[in-house]
Amino acid sequence: MKDIEEKAYVFGTIFTLANKLQILGDKMDPRLTVKQWLLLAGVLRCESTAPTLSEVAARIGSSRQNVKKMAALLEKQGFVLLERDGEDARMLRISLTEASRRHLQQREEMELRFLEEVFQGFDSRELLHLSAMIGKLEKNVGEMGRKDARKEV
Repeated sequence: MKDIEEKAYVFGTIFTLANKLQILGDKMDPRLTVKQWLLLAGVLRCESTAPTLSEVAARIGSSRQNVKKMAALLEKQGFVLLERDGEDARMLRISLTEASRRHLQQREEMELRFLEEVFQGFDSRELLHLSAMIGKLEKNVGEMGRKDARKEV
């Protein structure tokens, strides 16, 4: 295959793998979809204990609008609390509930089994190489996004 064909194959495969992983992941937990789990994980990974929706959106690579819609649903299910910022009422902050933390803790073993199965047959060297390559791709896509944002200004 020529380089452009390889690039097209990798590009298309990223989407099909993402779809397949989402379908499998959604079957894992009847209470949370993979995207909802990612949002909760994004809240956990933010430095602030109650990050803004914009901070979470940036962390998980989503739009603020999509995060807000998911967060509203998760709030109805008792997984998160949405509160206006005390100093700037325009900002909406999100925090995990104790029920959410318990649920995530209960899923841990299932998540580990899922990851082990997804990466079955990969040795440490291959995982490091794959991680580096994905990081490189992520950097390129991030730069493309920044260039696009500068054009809009």
